[in-house]
Amino acid sequence: MQTAGVFFRKEPTALIGAVWIALWTVVAASSSLWRPDPTPNANDQHLEWSMLAPGTTVTLDGAGVAENTIPTRTFWLGTDRFGRDYLSRIVAGSGLSLSVGIIAVLLSLLIGIPLGAFAGYLGGAFDAAVSWLLQVVWSIPTLLLVLALTLAFGKGFEQVFIAIGLSMWVEVARVVRGQVMALRHVEWVEAGKVLGLSTPRVVMLHILPNLAGPIAVIASANFAAAILIEAGLSFMGVGAQIPMPSWGNLIRDHYGAILTGNAHLALIPGACIVSLVLAFNALSNAFARQASMR
Repeated sequence: MQTAGVFFRKEPTALIGAVWIALWTVVAASSSLWRPDPTPNANDQHLEWSMLAPGTTVTLDGAGVAENTIPTRTFWLGTDRFGRDYLSRIVAGSGLSLSVGIIAVLLSLLIGIPLGAFAGYLGGAFDAAVSWLLQVVWSIPTLLLVLALTLAFGKGFEQVFIAIGLSMWVEVARVVRGQVMALRHVEWVEAGKVLGLSTPRVVMLHILPNLAGPIAVIASANFAAAILIEAGLSFMGVGAQIPMPSWGNLIRDHYGAILTGNAHLALIPGACIVSLVLAFNALSNAFARQASMR
């Protein structure tokens, strides 16, 4: 297997995507230590500072805009209608988007890989049952399924993880099942059977390590999809709940400002979503190209 250095030299767009993802990961992990508003959920409200323009400096006593007054505070991305520091809200929202992606992808892999692998290897009645389940779930639109699961589990932060993860395992299982079916009759798998190795050992220790490429492709693509789905759910009001910041609910709260002088309140979180999704798609496409060359 090629090293990361060789991979990124062959795929410069993947390197850009990986750097952008790493940057946001560091920002999300350390934001509570350095963001201007360190309060939980960046929810420190000052109505007297409502809707300040980016770069505005104010006195800490709330007297208004100050030019050379000390002590002062600068709002680099301005404030929202409640006078909350918007940079802090954006940064705090990045943690939710990334954590939803991580948990949802891990959940989809934990469900999809074993089901798909054993269905493809064993065949027969088990494969037929899993295939039927895949077809049933696959026939339901993803967003509709996520909405149904979210409403069943209730609105909230933890429910978003479960709902998105349970909607993504189908694609993982389909890919893994097809790859295992192509490998189950190769010589080294047949040799393992002859040697008396157990089915779980053959599948988990011998077949699945050869599927690292396809699994990386589907995981990175699902990560991008999870970010989009979470943003959509939060925009519709069934995802992250007030006062927890999410890029989706930040757009929902300020999309009406696009036609005003405060369009940045909706455009900035939208740009964050687009850039992060593009970064994961760049990684996914690079993994797919490298896997097809093997």
